[in-house]
Amino acid sequence: MYAIVENGGKQYKVEKDNVLEIEYNKAEIGSAVDLKCIMCADGDKILTGKKADKVSVKAEVVAHGKADKIVVFKYKAKKNIRKKQGHRQPFTRVKVTEISVG
Repeated sequence: MYAIVENGGKQYKVEKDNVLEIEYNKAEIGSAVDLKCIMCADGDKILTGKKADKVSVKAEVVAHGKADKIVVFKYKAKKNIRKKQGHRQPFTRVKVTEISVG
């Protein structure tokens, strides 16, 4: 059984015991969070739309962190304009503990 969940404008395919990094969530480490399910597949049975709203995907917060640094460099030719900026996106690492229907 697997599910497609949505968080922070992104979609993730999850199964039980998967560990994934989602958008930063203020939940405490060790607490449980619910992820919004948009599709669930169990063998030949596929639930989407309003039927997928009945699917419950629970996950446990494992850690918080920051992704690798990316460099944003803006440059305009012949104008001597240069702007260098770095960014590290915060994330929350969660472990899927349960996918249940109904």
